Parts: sequence; C-alpha cells; structure tokens
Amino acid sequence: MNTKIERTQTGLRIEKRLLKVLKGLAESLDMSLGDLIEGIVLHSFENRPPFSNETLVKIKQLKDVYDLDLTAGDSHKFKEPDE
Repeated sequence: MNTKIERTQTGLRIEKRLLKVLKGLAESLDMSLGDLIEGIVLHSFENRPPFSNETLVKIKQLKDVYDLDLTAGDSHKFKEPDE
C-alpha cells in the first residue's frame, strides 16, 4: 500500500542528546530521522509500542554513548538554560 502524504519542513526544537540518540537510531535502522519520528508518533497515537526488543537494546546503547539519562517522566519538566 502506498499512501500519498504531504510533508512540510518544521522548526522543531529538541533536547540535544535526545536528538543524537534519534539520529543514531535512524542511521542504524537505515531510515531518515523524519521517517523514524513519524513512526514513533503514529505508534504512540495508537498506544502501540514502536520498537522491538532488539531496537530497545540499540536505544540503550545509544543512550549510554550520548549520556542521555532523561526519562518520560522528565518530559514536562524541561527548562531552558536561561529560565
């Protein structure tokens, strides 16, 4: 099935280490960062886990490499350095 879509550029701001992990994951899965984020969001909208156990292992490795210690519980507590 080929579903026609229309993509747009966005000025998305994202935590630096999180972006590094996402880029590394996209690279390891041989997909674009945009495709990865779209897949994560669409799975989340349906309350379905987006990653296999194998991919979760890769994410853990990337989080260790980029010193990403944030969790879902941190997501609504972010503060910019100048706040």
